[in-house]
Amino acid sequence: MAGLYFEEFEPGQVIEHANRRTVTETDNVLFSTMTLNLAPLHLDEEYSRNTIYGQRLVNSMFILGLIAGITVPETTQGTTLGNLGFNEIKFPKPVFHGDTIHVRTEIVDKRESKSRDDSGIVTFRHLGINQRDEVICTAVRVGLMLKRSAATEAATAAS
Repeated sequence: MAGLYFEEFEPGQVIEHANRRTVTETDNVLFSTMTLNLAPLHLDEEYSRNTIYGQRLVNSMFILGLIAGITVPETTQGTTLGNLGFNEIKFPKPVFHGDTIHVRTEIVDKRESKSRDDSGIVTFRHLGINQRDEVICTAVRVGLMLKRSAATEAATAAS
């Protein structure tokens, strides 16, 4: 499914994303080492056994990226002009290897762009949820979204 245009978003709208992802040890180790986050809480099983979690935690920045990525096909694929920012990011529950994550998006707000005629600004609230229905991540994201009229004009001009 292609992303939605600015006009298709409405405050209060909720999108239950179809894609899910089981997080693996490989995901966690590769992401942590590629980003130079060498914290033993992500990489060292022996160290992590003696923490309050008793096991390694999945890197929270990987989780944030995963949650944002899961939303793309049903919200912004081909219709976003860019992310304007993330805020209010929280990780209320830990994520462990083998947890399966799904995402719910709520449209918080939308408004016309003050500087661009071809787009508007949409505020998304993403909730990452594990297989136990626990919220493991929340994030508010603001995106610059293409208007359908601008896409139609561009397609007409190209033909």
